[in-house]
Amino acid sequence: MKRINEIMPTDKSAAADAQRHWDSIAKPLGSMGDFESLLNKIAAIQGTHNIDISKRAVVVMCADNGVVCEGVTQTGSEVTAISSAAIACGKSNINALAEEYGAEVLAVDIGIKGYVECSDLINRKISNGTHNIAAGPAMTVEEAERAICIGIDIIRDLKKQGIKIAVTGEMGIGNTTTASALSSVLLGLPPEEVTGRGAGLTADGLRRKIAVVKKAIEVNKPDAEKPVELLAKLGGLDIAGMTGLFLGGAIYHIPIIIDGIISAVAAAIAFKINPLSAEYMLAGHVSAEPAGRGLLEMMKLHAPIDAGLRLGEGTGGIMLLPLLDGAAALYSKSHRFDESGIERYVELK
Repeated sequence: MKRINEIMPTDKSAAADAQRHWDSIAKPLGSMGDFESLLNKIAAIQGTHNIDISKRAVVVMCADNGVVCEGVTQTGSEVTAISSAAIACGKSNINALAEEYGAEVLAVDIGIKGYVECSDLINRKISNGTHNIAAGPAMTVEEAERAICIGIDIIRDLKKQGIKIAVTGEMGIGNTTTASALSSVLLGLPPEEVTGRGAGLTADGLRRKIAVVKKAIEVNKPDAEKPVELLAKLGGLDIAGMTGLFLGGAIYHIPIIIDGIISAVAAAIAFKINPLSAEYMLAGHVSAEPAGRGLLEMMKLHAPIDAGLRLGEGTGGIMLLPLLDGAAALYSKSHRFDESGIERYVELK
């Protein structure tokens, strides 16, 4: 955890160089909108206006959540193991997209309940799932810190392998309940305003889920200003591991793409631990879950995709990659004013 103190602001001079490059391209000033800002941010993270996002990875943190015993999900926790194995073996939703967009997928068992027979699943298991947050803390603070460090270490290792950008993903039945509880505390909003249907719940199921979130907060008495303790009380090992991914991106200067609500909660915890970490995050999309937009706004992040996505596994986050690729192609290959004979645009004020 000491590495968190190494986080420094991104290189704003590199971002300024990138903007000057944008302004030299034969097009109206600022006409690529959000994508100019996103590439400028990547330049600041990488410390150069010569942006490179050619080698990319998706890290899917897999873990079970004890709160499933409260009947807050449509399926049982056994689905976590089945789906995690599918991701590790290259057969799931995120794998199809990753193959299309040229990304490596890593599935990490950081807390799946029981043993998963899949040699491609990376074993970083801390425990066989977490405890029921409606009855007490999900895990100990020490377990939360271990999970964070695992995420940081994964980014460190990806950096050594030449990875230039990473997408966060998760697999864990029950994790929209833990994410809702964390969101309620982080945003200072009642559970009714931040709790959604997750993978799909009836009206009765949603009411039960909201009641469980309320109970978890009452029982654990969390403090938003103690983020690691908050994570230990109401979170999950998947969220803790992803928190480490975001902090690792800030430590090792790799842009990390936020996926949906669970990923956004992890990003928000990382932000509370060290606000500078948000300088290394890219918001992929606005989650369809109620708290999604509020969490991004808390970190002053804007997502270019707002399409009601809620599949998980990193599938929403990875959809940003082809858009970034398009922007990067224009940035690096398009003709410029000084070689085209077109008069430069000037900023109108």
